[in-house]
Amino acid sequence: MGMLAAERHKFLLSRLAADGKVIAKDIAHELGLSEDSVRRDLRELAAAGLCQRVYGGALPVSPAIADYATRVTVEPESKGRIAALAASMVHPGSAVILDGGTSTLAVVHALPAELDCTVITHSPTIASALIDHPLIEVFLLGGRLFKHSAVTCGAAAVEATQAISAELFFLGVTGIHSVHGLTTADADEAAMKRALAARAADTYVLASTEKIGAASRYSVLPFASVAGIITDAPAKDPTIRELSRLGVPVLDAG
Repeated sequence: MGMLAAERHKFLLSRLAADGKVIAKDIAHELGLSEDSVRRDLRELAAAGLCQRVYGGALPVSPAIADYATRVTVEPESKGRIAALAASMVHPGSAVILDGGTSTLAVVHALPAELDCTVITHSPTIASALIDHPLIEVFLLGGRLFKHSAVTCGAAAVEATQAISAELFFLGVTGIHSVHGLTTADADEAAMKRALAARAADTYVLASTEKIGAASRYSVLPFASVAGIITDAPAKDPTIRELSRLGVPVLDAG
């Protein structure tokens, strides 16, 4: 008598949590099932939002794709440590592009009250959080509002990026994976992130722990296009180890 579907699902999820990935072929062999039935299980788990399917298997789904209100409560201590390091990189008189999202909002909260600089953003949330900073010039990029992430996206927003340039861009993503790279859950949002990165001398990724080893559907940028990854994940984390091995600069906010 084989395993019931519910037991297989439970097994796959526990393996995903333990190993950070599931390879359909290996699981099929281990459980004495066809690869097709393992793939069907993974499809069902993905449909329920419990994993992200990739070629040959599945990866953990990033908790960072939950709606904005929920994401504020995900890993706040981790985001605070990363934000403190990012904020220390913003020099007086410089221009910095801030992506939307809860990680960059933490950067805003970490900026010194008396800092004099320019912040460019496509996030109304970020822009309004900067109203209390008397010396920060805020430049808000317009376009269609993508409500899930509270940012502007689409053709008009991408076009608006052509008028700006900055020293730094702090990029938020939902997944950072040594094989699948830097990813996010929406194609338009990924395109906007690329457009912003193209306008900055250096792009740094804000990588709170829940994003490390996770993957979403749309690729944002290759690792070669970023100046570094700011994270507080331990150096022994397998993804961080692999990124270091690949020569990706990792800035330790721990």
